[in-house]
Amino acid sequence: MIVSGRSDMRYTLRQLEVFLAVARTGSVTRAGDELAMSQSAVSGALADLERQFDVRLFDRIGKRLRLSDVGRALRARAESVQDAARELETALVRHADGGSLRVGATLTIGNYVAVPLMARFMREKPGALVRLDIANTEEIARRVANFEIDVGLIEGELAHADLVVTPFRDDELVVFSAPTHPLAKKRLLDDADLVGAAWIVREHGSGTRQAFERAMTGILSELRIALELPHTEVIKRAVEAGLGLGCVSRLALADAFRAKTLKPCPVPHRDFRRRFYTVLHRQKHVGTELQRWLALLR
Repeated sequence: MIVSGRSDMRYTLRQLEVFLAVARTGSVTRAGDELAMSQSAVSGALADLERQFDVRLFDRIGKRLRLSDVGRALRARAESVQDAARELETALVRHADGGSLRVGATLTIGNYVAVPLMARFMREKPGALVRLDIANTEEIARRVANFEIDVGLIEGELAHADLVVTPFRDDELVVFSAPTHPLAKKRLLDDADLVGAAWIVREHGSGTRQAFERAMTGILSELRIALELPHTEVIKRAVEAGLGLGCVSRLALADAFRAKTLKPCPVPHRDFRRRFYTVLHRQKHVGTELQRWLALLR
């Protein structure tokens, strides 16, 4: 397939697809598995592309391929061309009745924010498809930077030269305990209470852990972390079992507070406020479906 109707266009969408698959995987073999192509076909398509323009897109390091300076400079543009081509194909196949979107979200956002948005997105345009991947902030940022997902929704703050990070919603962490915990009877907790307690918290790399550590500035090194767990619901169960205090988003605790299976522990002298953010690659092609998703967030 030729990218353009012009007869002098010297590359195909398949060559771009091969280039980007090798860039993602760092391997001709894995790119072939991803594209259902033989290793020789992948190598041939890549060699043809480099030969046609007399460029080296990858540096060969043993059996691995790493993007050259030229490859890094061209990758985002190639991703934009591929995104635009996919959007055109979707419109042709679905007659513009639907579309597809790859969304990555951190745990709290995925469970309590993204799913209702997905339902509304697909209700407004029947036939539209949304794929949701759940991971922590660091992993979502990596996938956006690597063009594996279209947009990320994260809880943690982030600085990355290739990514645009934009706030879209306020949130707040809450310290909580089992109703039978000794600190549950206190009207307010002070720093001595915080230092003396056992804590069940999210893992490093999560936005919740980042916000928790920022809120505990000055006493962080004195806190006793009993458990680090990768799932909010597991933390809630551990706290409910009396293993210690927890600190997660208020969004995740509303039902438990209403049912009185968990109890909030006010800590007014510490700031647990934070924000949720969208993450986009600076050179990402913002197609129709992604525009609709960002509009829903706003």
